[in-house]
Amino acid sequence: MKKSDQPYEWAVSFIRSMYGESGFIPLHRPVFDGNERQYLVDCIDSNFVSSVGAKVTEFEQQIADFTGARFAVATVNGTAALHIALQLAGVKRNDEVISQALTFIATCNALSYTGAHPVFVDVDQDTMGMSPDALENFLRTHAEIRNGEAWNKTTGRRIAACVPMHTFGLPCRIEAIAAICAEWGIALVEDAAESLGSYVGSRHTGTFGAFGSFSFNGNKIITTGGGGMIVTNDETLAKRAKHITTTAKIPHPFEFVHDEIGYNYRLPNLNAALGCAQMERLPWMLQIKQAIAEQYSAFFQRMNVRMATVLPGCKANNWLNAIVLDDKAERDAFLAYTNDQGVMTRPIWRLMTELEMFRNCQHDGLENSRWLEQRVVNIPSSVPDNPEKLMQV
Repeated sequence: MKKSDQPYEWAVSFIRSMYGESGFIPLHRPVFDGNERQYLVDCIDSNFVSSVGAKVTEFEQQIADFTGARFAVATVNGTAALHIALQLAGVKRNDEVISQALTFIATCNALSYTGAHPVFVDVDQDTMGMSPDALENFLRTHAEIRNGEAWNKTTGRRIAACVPMHTFGLPCRIEAIAAICAEWGIALVEDAAESLGSYVGSRHTGTFGAFGSFSFNGNKIITTGGGGMIVTNDETLAKRAKHITTTAKIPHPFEFVHDEIGYNYRLPNLNAALGCAQMERLPWMLQIKQAIAEQYSAFFQRMNVRMATVLPGCKANNWLNAIVLDDKAERDAFLAYTNDQGVMTRPIWRLMTELEMFRNCQHDGLENSRWLEQRVVNIPSSVPDNPEKLMQV
């Protein structure tokens, strides 16, 4: 059957064959088949269920070890992690932060919490992440360096940071972006929320800039129910991150002294317990996710449908698989049919510049972003109930 045939039963049939389910198939659901239950019981038995507990420290160390970062600081969610990372990177009120308009709202929410203004540059069509060419072109057109800092000649504001995102776990061209940021004196903070288990060469995403931030929301490749993590190689900044995310309280057996404005961004021990168990299963999860992506890739190639794929020399975690359809009309028809058949699919996010809060932000035209917004669809990417069968195919 060809992709031009209507309705899109060919896609629904293949997805159901992969997941072996006749009912509703979600986009991405968590898997709890390890030590999650036992670690939660251990936390309850210990009475340490809030932000103080051994599992928080253990989870932080697991993420640091896995990503190769020197330090990791747990937070209540990925948005909080990115917010603190931007603040510690030196972003101040009325500064500017360059990011991409093709992203989840959390990216822009986090930078808005600092009082900064977002500026949007285009993405590359293949990675769906920030384009280094677009970044460089924007800076050469609109920016100048004053005393080692980048300033926007159009708005008169300092460009304090750059936040690219690794979309759906596909690494963007982060090495080129890092070099541009270094040239212009702009702090690089990676939104690696979706890319735990993704690499550029042998280097994990989130470790190319001053900070990286990860998310462990319920739909991510591993989950703590809700949770996030800041990673950095700077010990002083890691200690500052821990301090201000725990209400900036000076350690003392009984006194309550806080030395600056802090945030109640602490990750509870219960959530960290889930994370510790999930991290034990992450290498296995990544193998299954690779097998899912390979099956999808072979199928959609036969159907003459383009699938988002990783750059040469990079490795993706295959968190959410995505296809690129011919135009908006085909996208909308595909979404309507698959969801009506109980197979959850979704479009890529609406551009930030189309939201009321960011409608007037400066941008570079966003040609690729607009093209992708009209065509990209996420398809079910959960680990199936019988993953061993999938691995044997």
